Amino acid sequence: MSDQYSLDEHEDRIRLKTAWERVLNDMALQVPETVLIRFLKPLEPIELKDGCAVVRAPGRFVHDWVTGRYLEKLQTSLILHLGQPVRLDLRLASRERQTPQSHTVSSISPKASEPTRFKPVERLTFDNFVVGQSNRLAVGGAKAVASAPGTRYNPLFIYGPSGLGKTHLLHAIANELLTKDPYHSIMYVTAAQFMEDFVTALKNNQIERFRRQQRGVNVWLLDDIQLVAGKDKTLEEIFHTFNYLQGLGKQIVLCSDRPPRDLLLMDERLRSRFESGLVVDVQHPDLETKCAIILKRAENEGLSIDNETAMILAEGVSGTVRHLEGAIHRLAAQASLEKRPVNAELAHELVERYYANLVATKPSFEQILGSVSKHYRVGEDEILGISRKAHIAQARHVAIYITREILGDSWKQIGARFGNKDHTSMMHGYKKVRQLLNLNREMNASVKALIQDLFPHQ
Repeated sequence: MSDQYSLDEHEDRIRLKTAWERVLNDMALQVPETVLIRFLKPLEPIELKDGCAVVRAPGRFVHDWVTGRYLEKLQTSLILHLGQPVRLDLRLASRERQTPQSHTVSSISPKASEPTRFKPVERLTFDNFVVGQSNRLAVGGAKAVASAPGTRYNPLFIYGPSGLGKTHLLHAIANELLTKDPYHSIMYVTAAQFMEDFVTALKNNQIERFRRQQRGVNVWLLDDIQLVAGKDKTLEEIFHTFNYLQGLGKQIVLCSDRPPRDLLLMDERLRSRFESGLVVDVQHPDLETKCAIILKRAENEGLSIDNETAMILAEGVSGTVRHLEGAIHRLAAQASLEKRPVNAELAHELVERYYANLVATKPSFEQILGSVSKHYRVGEDEILGISRKAHIAQARHVAIYITREILGDSWKQIGARFGNKDHTSMMHGYKKVRQLLNLNREMNASVKALIQDLFPHQ
């Protein structure tokens, strides 16, 4: 496609790029940050002409993945921000520029075995991360790693529910290191992508190349490690990569939605290595931190919000940091559409209209059972069964504890729910978890996250 544009075509291209940035902002509220970074950010708006918006995907996998899952949503959002009907044409990037000669040279060059250069999201820095009581330890650990990688906390393991800033901290570490040294060798990869690349390497007989890419770095950032629990071959490869890098004194940072001891489908060798450094959590922010997050995000968006308005949103909007960001975008859009100032009155109206009716209702026992089953990766029938295997018994005890806390059933009723078990065994399971909550910070955070997920609007 030619890069020569007429004046009208140039203006249309600018309109497309501007609208596409807003589309990505919309999608950031609907998809996990890892999906946004891995699949949507790499898409490049190219041309707007004759009712067709051409967007380029960097590779076949990204092209097919986005086409199968998000093409319709992307097109709908693009129509909204362009203000005109348009067809989204997602095209695969051409590789015609790679001549046979250049391909041959690159394949035998020493640099061919170097990792692909990681470009962190520029806005995900420590300066843009609001620190509160809920994340202070995690931020402190991340900053220590960025200041002296491989020396203090290695590995650093950060865990907590989705949407609270774990991926932000990984990118902040990378941004900090690259600011000091633009050629710092960093690998960021989600566990799911690691597994996919590993399988592809095995299939194409390129396992040594894959290992050079993963291991030839100074800093290894592995996100969403829980996604490969139970994938034995992938975990074995992660185990050897971990040992290799740690043996050379290279920095390792891992993120998960749960602490290492709750990754029950992983080998004990791997879990013990995860716990050998610093294990820290991020929790849901308190009111003051939520208010600070709103003020910071609004400032980054160029939106002027006073403290009173921010506090109204903080008190009225529940959920994760992503929910708060969504409220800010909605407030800005409302003010723009109605040509009104962004103030406390408008914030009150927004909360009343969109958030006041989100009254939390008690989840059912089936929902509690399903949530615990998913979290611990243990079948519901196993939780209700009689197995005394450690990971099944732990899941069962947690389910008993949450059932008692949320539903308030009698011990006899709870015993009936868990397969007509004796009420004394129900009491034992409950007391065991309650004791662990007082003694074990990781267990406490894990159970709190489970309960929070059962009340998504609180």
